[in-house]
Amino acid sequence: MALIPTTILTGFLGAGKTTLLNRILREPHGMRIAVIENEFGQENIDNEILVRDSTEQIVEMNNGCICCTVRGDLIVALGALAQKRDAGLLQFDRVVIETTGLANPGPVAQTFFVDDEVASHYMLDAIVTVVDAHHAMAQLDEHEEAQRQVGFADKLLLSKTDLVDAADLALLTRRLKRINPRAPIGAADFGNVPLAEVLDLRGFNLNEKLELDPDFLATEPAHVHEHEHAREHAHDGHDGHAHAHSEACAADCDASAHNHHHAGHSDDIAAFVFKSGRPFDSAKLDEFLNGLVQVYGPRMLRYKGVLLMQGAERKVVFQGVHQIMGSDLGAKWGETEARGSKMVFIGKNLPKDIFIRGLEQCLV
Repeated sequence: MALIPTTILTGFLGAGKTTLLNRILREPHGMRIAVIENEFGQENIDNEILVRDSTEQIVEMNNGCICCTVRGDLIVALGALAQKRDAGLLQFDRVVIETTGLANPGPVAQTFFVDDEVASHYMLDAIVTVVDAHHAMAQLDEHEEAQRQVGFADKLLLSKTDLVDAADLALLTRRLKRINPRAPIGAADFGNVPLAEVLDLRGFNLNEKLELDPDFLATEPAHVHEHEHAREHAHDGHDGHAHAHSEACAADCDASAHNHHHAGHSDDIAAFVFKSGRPFDSAKLDEFLNGLVQVYGPRMLRYKGVLLMQGAERKVVFQGVHQIMGSDLGAKWGETEARGSKMVFIGKNLPKDIFIRGLEQCLV
């Protein structure tokens, strides 16, 4: 039986997750969606939708959706839904999990890879993060959870854009891209967003063959600000002398974002990119990446890339979350296609120079 695609919907308190979720639950889209709430109260789904009887966990909606309120273990909840589906007691084709506003999406995502029962029934399709355009700057400054929610995202949806002017919106967009250059940014004002921008994104696959979005690094600049590297390495205990390599790019270092960065919005969670036209030695790269996730895994939120391997006619696609890393063969390299590796790492205070120098030593 095909795996059930699952979307994690996250975002900070008041961002608009529930508004979007209510639209999914009420719209006559014909999809059979199971929506899991890992906690509920006044901040969550409307009273008339949620089951208030603590002994009853599941309610079916008139548009084919079902809503499951979860107070305990997500693994148990997913297992119970799968069992009811297999027994013909429930019908649904996909799952949406709404996290609480203060949740770190990492452990939720890891659930789909660390538990065999969950992995045998479900496939994590994408992490979608709703961002409150009006309050996001302050939330990113004050709350690491808000940074993590952006860093884990496969798709970012901006809400309340009508409450900010174009200049502030552009400033926020640059900051979001610096934290996570691989997540496309859309709009979700008042929950109005096409479901195609929320479901079936295929943004998070560790166990399927997939082709990487060729534009996922489109925000990278063509150069590196060496003094920006030095500042970012200062809190990692390095000497501040950055290794400015022509094939290593820091994300979104344009002048305005750079000036804003020094104006008091220093994010612990940020992204950087490695690129090379030389192939990797497979054994060396495996050993180095395994070492990275052992040492820095808890601080590595997301990482993803397309790799050129020595002697391989096919691309190798890899990605991971924290210590969970997977890879698979992608499409064949085109005859006229420029061959090379592109890798992006998103994490908390990661020592970029150690990553970049180590990757360079794995090249043939």
